[in-house]
Amino acid sequence: MRGARSLATCWPVAEKLWWEAAMEETGLTGSPLFAKTASFQVGEHAACLSTMSRARCHALFLAAVSPRGATTGVAARRGLSAWPVLQEPGMEYQDAVRTLNTLQTNANYLEMVKRERGDPQTQLEAMKLYLARSGLQVEDLDQLNIIHITGTKGKGSTCAFTERILRSYGLKTGFFSSPHLVQVRERIRINGQPISSELFTKHFWSLYHRLEETKDDSSCVSMPGYFRFLTLMAFHVFLQEKVDLAVVEVGIGGAYDCTNIIRKPVVCGITSLGIDHTGLLGDTMEKIAWQKGGIFKSGVPAFTVPQPDEPLAVLRDRAQQISCPLYLCPPLQALEEGGPPLTLGLEGEHQRSNAALALQLARCWLQQKGYQDAGELKASRPSLPGQLPMAPVFQPTPHMQQGLRHTEWPGRTQLLRRGPLTWYLDGAHTTSSMQACVRWFRQALHRCQRPDSGSEVRVLLFNSTGDRDSAALLKLLQPCQFDYAIFCPNLAEMASTDNADQQNFTVTLDQVLLRCLTHQQHWSRLHEEQASPDPWSTPSREQGGPASLLLAPHPPHTHSASSLIFSCISHALQWITQGRDPVFQPPSPPRALLAHPVADSGAMVLQEAATVHVLVTGSLHLVGGVLKLLDPSLSQ
Repeated sequence: MRGARSLATCWPVAEKLWWEAAMEETGLTGSPLFAKTASFQVGEHAACLSTMSRARCHALFLAAVSPRGATTGVAARRGLSAWPVLQEPGMEYQDAVRTLNTLQTNANYLEMVKRERGDPQTQLEAMKLYLARSGLQVEDLDQLNIIHITGTKGKGSTCAFTERILRSYGLKTGFFSSPHLVQVRERIRINGQPISSELFTKHFWSLYHRLEETKDDSSCVSMPGYFRFLTLMAFHVFLQEKVDLAVVEVGIGGAYDCTNIIRKPVVCGITSLGIDHTGLLGDTMEKIAWQKGGIFKSGVPAFTVPQPDEPLAVLRDRAQQISCPLYLCPPLQALEEGGPPLTLGLEGEHQRSNAALALQLARCWLQQKGYQDAGELKASRPSLPGQLPMAPVFQPTPHMQQGLRHTEWPGRTQLLRRGPLTWYLDGAHTTSSMQACVRWFRQALHRCQRPDSGSEVRVLLFNSTGDRDSAALLKLLQPCQFDYAIFCPNLAEMASTDNADQQNFTVTLDQVLLRCLTHQQHWSRLHEEQASPDPWSTPSREQGGPASLLLAPHPPHTHSASSLIFSCISHALQWITQGRDPVFQPPSPPRALLAHPVADSGAMVLQEAATVHVLVTGSLHLVGGVLKLLDPSLSQ
């Protein structure tokens, strides 16, 4: 790496003070780890070097010298939280989650699997065998009256709209989604609510023991992986709880996703397509569309929203090959004509497309199951030759209107107002979803009342994981004119042993911290290219006109390119809030939290600001960690 240098040569006095404080926290007076850590190489472009070194060394230090166990050094380097679990009374749910976490794929093994990936169809057959070992056959899933939904952008929101609409009819609903934000039991919901800790624990151990008892001694794999296990568990929960229907969100892709053992859903839906999970699904929209269309079933109605021509043609061909009736959803505006405007419980213009698809899915389900109150048809719209037939235009019923209005889906276009701070939470992690997030954020800022006196500060809290193009995501965020950009791993706190829901073994500590450094370097380079045009502005406009989502004047500051890296979400929030959030009131921050000049000067700016707008985006896991700290009730 050009300009690489050893941390040992640039270790400031503040770092020495931090190191001594860390040793005091653990009750130790010295450690040989510093000598090993000092050889870690960083590039000359790494701004906020001391913050990066402090983050990494703190994590490595705690892993190596923690008194919780002699083996934690190696374990923590292989996973984010791998301390031994102490059995304590009343921890049955946490014990179940910790055992579930052992089914996460080790980071090193995951890389090997990616290089040596076998036939995906074989993986789907393996899921059917797991289902049989759990005591079910694929035919049993027909009883669940499933609505199967995939897509790149908005599939979770579409599921939430669909579930809430049908619940408004008095139906008992099941809802399986991923990922979770705070607690893993959020993934399995009954009537919109996460199953209780007691119910989760009961079903977890029942399934776990059944799979243990039926394992094949000749096989080296006795347990399904993390997501497969939860999928199996959701099916068991929904069957035993006797739900009227289950809304099932695909994990990744569709064709070879483990949810695709469903053989006879009532209806299927595909939301907006985009580029994501390219290592698994392919690097073009057409390849991704082929994967998503894999959930189509012969004779089962399917609906999609407007897509680019090429991927839409792939979906059409996939449907025709197996005689699946596929329909294109008309815009929500068409359903509103002649009636009152529809109010959505989720903010953002992009949610209208999700709501339009949800209405078609819910109406189709109701019709298939013989319900009469499914919306009166309006004049149909003819389809052009060679194009997909249009889904019916109908008048949404009062139940449908109520469902849309009362839909909740945390972590997606979510606002939290706390004193002088306003939190904007959106787990956008693709370029298309980030574009929608930026539109929503800028519209929300445009509606905000400006402070009569005092400054307004904008802060970005960002992380991105996997094979996603973080440089492209950050470029879309740049026109928001943030005063500070903060980067941290999706780790709520440095030690997450008290909350197994936040554990992640699929990446190493080194990987996530180096990833944050990469984000920071991308951000710095973008600010060096500020002369480039704003992709969100129009070439010409009248002052004060509606064209373009212009913000109120917010001239760039001399510190507009300032960025920091923190070792965990908690430390990042401590710096951002400066004790001014009335709910988030953590213990005193580490003494070195303000050691870096940017952190020190920024703290004073944040303390004196009249309003602070914080956009948290780039990863649903990051949003979940922030929500866990901002709303402790979500962990109860």
